[in-house]
This record gives sequence, structure tokens and C-alpha cells, in this order.
Amino acid sequence: MKVDIRNESSLLIWKHLRHASQEIKRETLHQLFQKTPKRADIFHIRHQNLLLDYSKQKVNLNVMQRLSQLAKNSRVISAFDNMMSGAVVNQSEGRSALHTALRLPQGQKLVVKGEDITQKVHTTLHAMELIVHKLHAGYWRGCTGEPITDVVNIGVGGSDLGPFFACQALHEFVPENAQHLQVHFVSSMDGIHIDRLLKKLNPATTLFIVASKSFKTPDTLGNAKIAKAWLHSLDSEYHERMKHHFIGVSSSAERMTEFGIQHQLPVFDWVGGRFSLWSAIGLPIAIKLGMKHFRELLAGAHAIDQHVINAPIANNIPLTMGLIAVWNASFLDIHAHTILPYDERMRHLPGYLSQLEMESNGKAVTHDGQIVASQTSPIVWGNVGANAQHAYFQLLHQGTHYVSSDFIAPISRYENATDITEQQRALQEQEKLMLANCITQSRLLAFGDQIKDGDSTPHLKYRGDQPSSTLLMDRLTPYNLGSLLAIYEHKVFVMATLWNINPFDQWGVEMGKRMAQSMLADIQNPQDSQQSHYDSSSALLLNAVKKQNHYGSSNQS
Repeated sequence: MKVDIRNESSLLIWKHLRHASQEIKRETLHQLFQKTPKRADIFHIRHQNLLLDYSKQKVNLNVMQRLSQLAKNSRVISAFDNMMSGAVVNQSEGRSALHTALRLPQGQKLVVKGEDITQKVHTTLHAMELIVHKLHAGYWRGCTGEPITDVVNIGVGGSDLGPFFACQALHEFVPENAQHLQVHFVSSMDGIHIDRLLKKLNPATTLFIVASKSFKTPDTLGNAKIAKAWLHSLDSEYHERMKHHFIGVSSSAERMTEFGIQHQLPVFDWVGGRFSLWSAIGLPIAIKLGMKHFRELLAGAHAIDQHVINAPIANNIPLTMGLIAVWNASFLDIHAHTILPYDERMRHLPGYLSQLEMESNGKAVTHDGQIVASQTSPIVWGNVGANAQHAYFQLLHQGTHYVSSDFIAPISRYENATDITEQQRALQEQEKLMLANCITQSRLLAFGDQIKDGDSTPHLKYRGDQPSSTLLMDRLTPYNLGSLLAIYEHKVFVMATLWNINPFDQWGVEMGKRMAQSMLADIQNPQDSQQSHYDSSSALLLNAVKKQNHYGSSNQS
């Protein structure tokens, strides 16, 4: 049985919201718009270069007022203040979660336990800037004296997804003095990933960044060992190869040193992996885009940090998105959410946000160890909208599941000058087509048969009533991308606060990796594994692996 530990006032609001959800389930989005044709005038928020339209969500003024009251009763803003001031908010690990401190401007102070956190942050940024300058200027050379041409980031999860996405999304912002550098990413535990990449590179001109907060992650260390072995072909001593071809980014200087890495950047204990691209984990971003653009990314995120704690709830983008996400999951029983960026540059945003939301809020136990009283994180997935239309929009439009969606798009990509080439004109037309699809698809998801033309025979019906929000930005820039990512970080924290769960640990990730070590020992054991040691399925699969790879006793002569 689920246990609800909320205070009496909050319990009353949850009760009112459950009643409101039953009422609103009887209405369609089309009916809500018929009642209030200018819903969008009420249910939208503008902030700087951003526009959030949530009028196609199944809410009304009563629901939004109740949700706002729930946020106040849950002390969401106080929770933000606690997090941003360095309080221990990651209770299961006894840690702060100060990713917001990573984007504080120089000159601001944040003292935690007698230590100025901001000073440590900007010392690290300065160290990153020196590395970036040497690489861009061609001063950083390999052990044979040749300048570095390729940088390979070895990481997984938060040490890979954020930097990889940002580098892909902002490729057009690569400065001229960095054009000679190629930045690559290796994350897969499967050695094929790094092996294929290394076959294309020159060890004399390749620099590796080994990014792991703990410096214990098997996936990352396995790939780093492969990289280290690959460098053996260089005619140089071991310590010279490690000095010129490796940078470590971790909270464990001791483990980096044991591995042989001399150039080290810190990841602070109070930074969670999936919130870490703003830290030295973001070094690949700074190398690819330059420190100027990396600082603009930080500035955009900091602007949202200020917005989330200062803006009223009705005009607060992350808070509103978090409230609606809880409303959909906990009250409307919508347990799937899709991210649909209508811009090829943001192709990898859904993967980044899948980790951010599901690893943070995929929890079933509250801070107090009780079973949560409602559904928590939905299943989050997505793709570039234009491609998704040819993949799973069939399910969204005509399937049996209710799914909420976020449509995301920059309004402008190409200059509107009249004196342009035919190719530029064609690109402008394609941009208009993308935006037309973005707007139309959310409309069709919401209203279905009520707005479409044509036959209404059963296989041509569009049910509609699929809720969505649309988030537009004027352009995709480092500043706006920083704002976008901070919005989703804060949305996740709002959801966690209302559900009373810890969004900063990830114990569900750990056990399987730990158990794999004993499985590895059994794979390497030449004797057949006995079913008494494992369940029959695992024993069958294990022995099949050993037999195929000549580990099993049946293959011993």
C-alpha cells in the first residue's frame, strides 16, 4: 500500500486536484479552447528570448491556481534557496547539489562551510581557459612535438551526454582559431566504439580527456586503458606520453595520479554527474567552441537560476513546466513524455533530457523512506521532430497511449536578407517548412478530427486530446542553449520537490554494474557455471557465452 506523508494542507490540495482531474478528463482540449478561445493569451510565458506556450496542456485556471498553491505549500522556492545556498539536499549521500554555483558570475560570493565556492569555480574556469588557449594556438603538442589535432573525450552518462549534445548543437559557433581541432566522444562500454575511432586518428596528435567524477566507472576506465595501450606505438617514455596526451577530470586526484595522469581538473563533490556540463566536465565544449562561448552558455543558465527564484509562479517557466509535469503524471495518468526539437542541431537533446529526468526522478521512495503516493517520472524519449513524424507520430496520433510532448524550436536560423543565393533561399524555405510542421503537429495532436480535412472513416480518425507545450527561442545560441538546459534542470527539481523524492542520487544505476563484476569473474572461469549459483536463465546464457568464446570446460582439450 502506498503511503502519503504530505502535510494536511498539501493533502487537501492533492485531494482538490484529484477531483479537478476527474472533471477535466471529461473535457477535450478542443472543448477547452471553445470555452476560452484566447487560452493562449492566458497560458503562456515570455522571458528574455524564450516563449513557453502551454495552452495545449489539459489545464484551466482552477487547476493552475491549485498547482500554484501546492508549490507554495511544498515550499518549492525555499527548496531552491536551500539548494543554491549549499544545504544538503542529496540526503542519501549527504551532499549539496550546487550546479548553480558553477555558473555564478565572477565577483559574486557563495560561502559554504567557510569556503568561497565561487573562487574555486573560477579558478577551475581559468585552468580550463589556459588549456583551451594552448590547444587553439597550437602550443599543446604531443610527445613527438606535433601539435594536437584531435581531442577525444572518454566518459559516460553525465560525463558524455551533456558535452556531446552541446558540441553538436553549437557547431556553427566554432571560432576560427579552433577550426583545426576535431572533438570526438567515446562512451560505449563496447570496445568497438573506441577501436573504430582510433583507426582514424594519429596517436602523435591525439589528446584524451578522461572524464569520470569518481574515476572508478568501469566503462570509462576500460576505454581509457585502451587509449593508453594505443599510445604505446609512440617512440617516447611512458610518463611523457601520459603528460602530453592525457587530461583527467575527476573529484579523485589520487586515482587520476595512480592512472598516470598529470594534467588534472577537479569535479567538485557537490556536482552531480548529469548536472555537470557546466563544470570541468564541459572542457570539450570549451575546446570546441572557445571559452567566450562556454561562458555565454554559463550566463544563459545563470539567467534562468535568477528567473526561477525571482519570477512569480504564473510567470515562471521552469516552475510552470514542473507543475504541469506533475499534473500529467500524478493526476492525468500520462506516463510517457516525448521531446521533439524541430532543429537538426538539437538532435541529441532528447537523449540528454532522458537521462536528466529519468535518472533524477525515476524513484519510488521519498526522502523519509516511504513509498511515494503517486507516479513519478514518466518515460522520456524523443527525436528531431521532422524525423519523429516518420517514426512514432503514428502512435501519438492514432495509438492507444496518452503521451505529453514538448515541441522545441528556434524561430530564426538564416538571415532574411533579400540578396541571397538560390541555395540560401532554399534553406530559408526548408526552415519555414520545419516551423510549419512544429506548429501544425502540436495543433493536430491537440484537436485531431475537429480540425482536419478529409474522410472520417475509422482508420483515418485522429483522436486528438494529446497535451503538449511549445518552447520557442529567437535563435539557437550558447546563451539560449544554457537557458534551455537550466530550465529543464529546474523543472526536474520542482517535480522532485512536489513528490518529496531525491533527484540527485542514482542508486538504481549502481547495483547492476557491481554485480557484473562477479559475472565477469565467472565468464573468465574456465569451468562451467552451475545453475545452483545462478537462476537457470542466467546460467544458460553464461555458459553459451563461455562456449562461444572458448572459455567453457567443454572446449578444453
